[in-house]
Amino acid sequence: MPDRDSEKSIGTKGKHASVKTRHKQIVDLVRERGFIAIGVLAEKFKVTPQTVRRDINTLCDLGLLQRHHGGAGPVLSTENVDYTDRKILCLREKQIIARLVAQNIPNKSSLFINMGTTTEEVAKVLVKHDKLRVITNNLNVAKTLSVNNNIEVIISGGIVRHKDCGIVGEAAIDFIRQFKVDYGIIGISGVDKDGTLLDFDYREVTAARSIIENSRKVFLVTDHTKFGRNAMVRLGNIREVDAMFTNKMPPSELVEIMQHNDVELHVAE
Repeated sequence: MPDRDSEKSIGTKGKHASVKTRHKQIVDLVRERGFIAIGVLAEKFKVTPQTVRRDINTLCDLGLLQRHHGGAGPVLSTENVDYTDRKILCLREKQIIARLVAQNIPNKSSLFINMGTTTEEVAKVLVKHDKLRVITNNLNVAKTLSVNNNIEVIISGGIVRHKDCGIVGEAAIDFIRQFKVDYGIIGISGVDKDGTLLDFDYREVTAARSIIENSRKVFLVTDHTKFGRNAMVRLGNIREVDAMFTNKMPPSELVEIMQHNDVELHVAE
């Protein structure tokens, strides 16, 4: 029997939709929502995950989408997914990454924690730690940790971004440079296969660079959708971090670079 998905697929209302129509709807959904997982698309269009993977491959070859581990996203290098969407995107993955990171942070440590939805999840787990000293340019992180009287939170000065309560600007960078801490916890928008760390906001990248340069150990926290993701501002290279915490194995090329440069890989299953 021929593959039931080879010519037709079942649409969201039970009607048959042509492959061409399904492709258009997939592109529209990705542009509207940002990243969409293969499983979500398979369920929506009532087709197999294998069919969705073929659809994504075709659309990526046409330059209409960007392939990510487990799904697809828009082809953008200048604009990130909206903060409210990023908060719920891969939330479960971010939570298990956060728990793994927290297991590697001892009590009585000093830390930098920068902007990002993954680092905010890390803060939610670290709030149970004892006698931490945390310097941050993220008001959400500061608010989360401030409920523990045994954690000292120090906030940088600078300009507050309305969209995510991140603090940016020269004042923030100058403030960060006054400290030397045990651990710097940073997030990222994209990790290229050659190890390049990429982000969208130059001001945010500048603050993250200061965190890298003033931390004895740097922990990069990122979910699998960031592998191969495009962004226009270069933060640095994976070689500059001590450990990466993620939820799935990175591409083999990236793993090889990490092994060659003694970068620890922690995969939270």
